[in-house]
Amino acid sequence: MSTLAPLRFTRACAESTGGRVLFVSTPSPVQPRSARSALRLVGQIALVAACLGLTGYAVTRQWTDVARVIGELSVWSLLAATLLAMAGIWFSFLSWRALLADFGSAVPLTGAMRIFFVGQLGKYVPGKVWPILAQMRLGRAHRVPGRTSAAAAAIVTLITLGAGLLVTAITLPVLGANALSRYWWTLLALPLALLVLWPPVLNGLLARLMRLARREPMPQPLTGAGVARAVGWALVMWLCYGVHLWILLGASQPLTPGLLVRSVGAFAGSWAIGFLLLLAPAGLGPREVALVVMLGGAVAQPVALVAALISRLLLTIADIAWPAIALAVDRRRPSPEIDAVPAADAANAV
Repeated sequence: MSTLAPLRFTRACAESTGGRVLFVSTPSPVQPRSARSALRLVGQIALVAACLGLTGYAVTRQWTDVARVIGELSVWSLLAATLLAMAGIWFSFLSWRALLADFGSAVPLTGAMRIFFVGQLGKYVPGKVWPILAQMRLGRAHRVPGRTSAAAAAIVTLITLGAGLLVTAITLPVLGANALSRYWWTLLALPLALLVLWPPVLNGLLARLMRLARREPMPQPLTGAGVARAVGWALVMWLCYGVHLWILLGASQPLTPGLLVRSVGAFAGSWAIGFLLLLAPAGLGPREVALVVMLGGAVAQPVALVAALISRLLLTIADIAWPAIALAVDRRRPSPEIDAVPAADAANAV
């Protein structure tokens, strides 16, 4: 990045241990926002507002049916969907941890939970760099090199996207013509994602990036087995998310195998669309719109709307619950030398 935006987020999700903050402090003085950053912020707000406006209009226009569908949701279905959402996030963590171990940084389970889950709160801030910066800082408590944290965070995102696009491509025949005609462009990223994930290509790219950044080489190259483990956990993650959506849809109609396949593909495809539209934090707005479209034809629109909105709510709850659990189970005090790391280091690492 040519200009590092003010790191206010680091204070928002920083963890206090013994009264000390384990994150990058906000730079002082705060640099003025460039015209490019301001334009990007306007684009983010406009995109999210437009998608949320469309969703809100659809909900109000069909409020009678929407209210009926909400009333049909049972406590047990909501609990099961929440647990599956949390399971999906857990398998995402295992995918990341497999990469971290393959790079030579085998962090204890509770410590790895703290690094990943607390760092993932950064995805709710506009821009894709915040989870990476957060994990780099938290990883220092376990002596994980900054380049290893950054590479693992970036590659697990690529694996998640690639696995999601693969699941979407496999289930495309049941997603309907509307989904294909509107979002065909997302599949163009599939061959590139799969190529980059081939270990020889991936290690070559990392080596070149380290040379260009004038950094030390990666501690050790990724192996085929390590990448395969990460991809395998990512596929299990998409299955959990799909079943989570399937249960929400099943409150108003039969839980058929065909609907399960469609739920898995629609969730993975809508997530990929939300990610590829880089402006929206955590895919907010575009993901919900795409999910309703991809479910069209299989379920009534009010059912799809309710499922999309409840799914977003439950995933947000899970995103907040996991960091709380991680901080509760890992009480390791950070080493004194990692406190108050200069913000300039974060800028150089991006």
